[in-house]
Amino acid sequence: MAFLEFDRITKRFPGALALDGVSFAVERGSCHALIGENGAGKSTLGRILAGVHRADSGEIRLDGRVIHPTSPLAARQLGIAMVHQELAFCPNLTVAENLCLGDLPRRTLGWVDRAALRERARRMLAEIGADIDPDAVIGTLSTGREQLVQIAAAVGSGAQVIVMDEPTSSLSSGETRELFRLIGELKARGITLIYVSHRMEELFALCDHVTVLRDGRFVATEAIAATNQARVVRQMTGRELLVQTPAHLTRALGDEFLRVENLSSPGHFSAVNFAVRAGEVVGLAGLVGAGRSEVAQAILGLDAAATGRVFVRGRELKLGAMDTAMAAGLGLVPEDRKRQGLVLPLNCRENAALAALPLLSRAGWVDRTAERALVGRYAQRLRVRTASLEAPISSLSGGNQQKLALAKWLARDCDVLIVDEPTRGIDVGAKAEIYQLLDELAGEGKALLVISSELPELIGLCRRILVMREGRLAGEVARENFSEHGLLEIMAGVAAA
Repeated sequence: MAFLEFDRITKRFPGALALDGVSFAVERGSCHALIGENGAGKSTLGRILAGVHRADSGEIRLDGRVIHPTSPLAARQLGIAMVHQELAFCPNLTVAENLCLGDLPRRTLGWVDRAALRERARRMLAEIGADIDPDAVIGTLSTGREQLVQIAAAVGSGAQVIVMDEPTSSLSSGETRELFRLIGELKARGITLIYVSHRMEELFALCDHVTVLRDGRFVATEAIAATNQARVVRQMTGRELLVQTPAHLTRALGDEFLRVENLSSPGHFSAVNFAVRAGEVVGLAGLVGAGRSEVAQAILGLDAAATGRVFVRGRELKLGAMDTAMAAGLGLVPEDRKRQGLVLPLNCRENAALAALPLLSRAGWVDRTAERALVGRYAQRLRVRTASLEAPISSLSGGNQQKLALAKWLARDCDVLIVDEPTRGIDVGAKAEIYQLLDELAGEGKALLVISSELPELIGLCRRILVMREGRLAGEVARENFSEHGLLEIMAGVAAA
């Protein structure tokens, strides 16, 4: 019998219809997957249930009763909580303070009862088996442990329905396994989970049913046991996604565009050496904490403590000087698009033009006509879905934000492009488009260094894969020797390259 029902839910945002009459039901105590391409309406529906947004029309029924989650607090009182993709805590407060923020225990005269605060937090953490110090400052925790605190807050509030929005997008493999264990325990206790994710293998491992949305409309709800990944992809995209060998692999390589010699940074990585040639895509793999992103940042001049040598087209760069690196033709699409890649208060056009402003300006004045033409060209090439390039970039889905983070550096026409986690948190359709774009850039003679935690991504894209372990290059693997198992062994130190 249905425990949670969505009936003709519709939601409009300025210039976009996010949800169009969506109806489906969820069973009690199940883990129900919600999947679709970026912009399909998955997160919007989850936020409506959790009281973050209000539906324009339609009804939500919980255990046969119509509910109105008009705010996150109202949703909590109804037994509904959400674990957000962008973790929603005050980073300067302690774990205990964040867990009890909406209902602080008080002494007489209104003073906060610190002992009661800590004890309540300990009970909430213990309920999900999380060994976390209640006095630890949230901002000092890893993403995985911060997420456990979010789950503790949901379970501790008595939630019977928990919405999880891309819960593993920033977790290590160990943290992901811990989350999966916890989800199994929550299901066994009768808690209902709405699991929003793009990672198909997770959905088929964890979930009982899957609902597919496309362009804000309901497509299908099926039992996981009665479907397969290829069928779900077709339902999501309305088309077949073909796996093709990248075209750049058939082309001859050009001159050496990037060389790194003995690059080191105290406490992060040491003695890193490699080169990338024109028309080549080189992968950089490694476990979380291996130093991959730190190497990328040092190459671009973002690490003042870095030592060693970096050459672009044979010319040595001054380390620690980003302007010099950019002028030489280097670009970096960082792993965290919202904190490092985009300026959220600005609109789409302004974000996409940021790196190219020196090329679009004269005497300090920006040529707006040239800016709009340049940004429009790359937005069209990357198939960015937005009502207008003047729309706030914060209103776009994650996949479309990622495309504009890429467009920012494409507009600058970099010879060497470093792309860190190019498809984190985006759907399979957008992934295929970004893979095709990276292949096209290599075919145009660009040199690409691609950092990814998804080994199938690197295996599909790259000509060579460099493997980092504990801040050092542990080996290099040629395409003819690619295997996920072999790469994992090198990453973990079980085998040599």
